[in-house]
Amino acid sequence: MDKGMRILVIDDEPQIRKLLKVSLGAHGYEIEEAATGAEGISRAATFKPDFLIIDLGLPDMDGKKVVQQIREWSQTPIIVLTARDQEQEKIEALDAGADDYVTKPFGMGELMARMRVSLRRAASSENDPILTCGELIIDLVARRVTVSGREIKLTPTEYELIKILAQHRGRVLTHKQLLKAVWGSTYNEDTHYIRVYIGQLRRKIEENPTRPRYIITESGVGYRLMC
Repeated sequence: MDKGMRILVIDDEPQIRKLLKVSLGAHGYEIEEAATGAEGISRAATFKPDFLIIDLGLPDMDGKKVVQQIREWSQTPIIVLTARDQEQEKIEALDAGADDYVTKPFGMGELMARMRVSLRRAASSENDPILTCGELIIDLVARRVTVSGREIKLTPTEYELIKILAQHRGRVLTHKQLLKAVWGSTYNEDTHYIRVYIGQLRRKIEENPTRPRYIITESGVGYRLMC
């Protein structure tokens, strides 16, 4: 995370804005604040931030709507903050275009780690033919997957699933996002497909499938490929 990075915080809680401004500002980042969704959307257009942190519980509009509107014209990385310990809220925020979420109360270490992952993913070339995640390597040209130098034989569906996870490594992908990417929009509700294929992938690429190192379950939300 480069010093001088511009961060827009959209949150109606003054104490949260102050915490983020002091903590992130101490790292040399330029912080802009907004207390409402409408103000946040306007500031996003004029301030042109490198990163956005958006609370879901805004006073004038749902934070998911803010994410959706900003996503109409910007691909700037977004992390949403929520005090709502509800899976559906997280799913809807991710489906709206957020890159990740952090549940309040949160630690600055956790938030900054999630920010670094989102920024790395945004900076990586989408045209890179080799995707690397630790000892897991996916060669998109050869359609070849290896772990610690050992080639892994995958079915076409298994390959498409690990590919989409690797292309968004570090990011939570919801069941809906995975279904649409791998099986198409007609399979929106068939989450059992994902569970079956995730289980198969873990048996092939994980040293211990019951304690996965790579494919991490985000309970009730989706999956994340950790590197």
